[in-house]
Amino acid sequence: MYSFIILNYYNVKDTIECLESLKKLNNIEKANFIVVDNNTLTEQEYEKINVYTKDVLKLDKNYGFANANNKGINYAKNKYNSSYYIVINNDVIIKQKEFLNIIDTDYQKYNFDMLGPKIDSPTGDSVNPFPVLSDKEVVESEIIKCNKLIKIYNSTFLSFLLKCYIGLKHIIKKPKKVSNGIEREFSVPLHGCALVFSKKYIDKYDSPFDNRTFLFHEEEFLYQRVIKNKLVSIYEPDLYVFHKEGSSMNKMNKKEKNRKLFREKERLKSLEELIKEM
Repeated sequence: MYSFIILNYYNVKDTIECLESLKKLNNIEKANFIVVDNNTLTEQEYEKINVYTKDVLKLDKNYGFANANNKGINYAKNKYNSSYYIVINNDVIIKQKEFLNIIDTDYQKYNFDMLGPKIDSPTGDSVNPFPVLSDKEVVESEIIKCNKLIKIYNSTFLSFLLKCYIGLKHIIKKPKKVSNGIEREFSVPLHGCALVFSKKYIDKYDSPFDNRTFLFHEEEFLYQRVIKNKLVSIYEPDLYVFHKEGSSMNKMNKKEKNRKLFREKERLKSLEELIKEM
């Protein structure tokens, strides 16, 4: 049995497109869909999703990424006791017919705790293995950077200057693009937009994601867990998904400056917790 946990925040159109893509997978009759809504669904939207699944968790407030996904995973665990828990953002599309079969084959071979696919995306920013902050000094430096950016984004004038500076910088020197690995890799950090957890892992942890994060840097907390507890974390390039990237965030904050300010404030909270973990 496979459980898909799909987190919804405003973007019902994306959620439905995601569910539509899943319906076409081989062996999908062995799967169930749990849609976790961070307190945004209208009654009409709820009814639209209900066509695809009766397992819709309408949360009483916005719990963020980690906590809301944990609620969905634990719901699936208690109701279905599945072998695999596939946690995907609602802006992820899966068109690979053999997606579920590859997961099962990999578990039989490697007995994994968590598995991550190759991720195609419009900008190329979503990749595996995921480039996490794994060094304490780097995290400290990132905290300083966050504080500076919060001050800048709190000022319209400074925000404008920074935008101009970044634009010129990218004209002079184009930013280096990251790319997915071409080989299967073990004990690596994985992107949070599409993760497969095995029953073995879910039975081990009451909170599959660390609840100390609201948004951002969930990958770093998971990777710390992998390192400290010697978990089996695998990047599988034969498994692949498409990630639209950030559509829910754009819906929530339409102004670019507000989106960036929100991002840095939430990143700062996560980083301050992460450094305690390292």
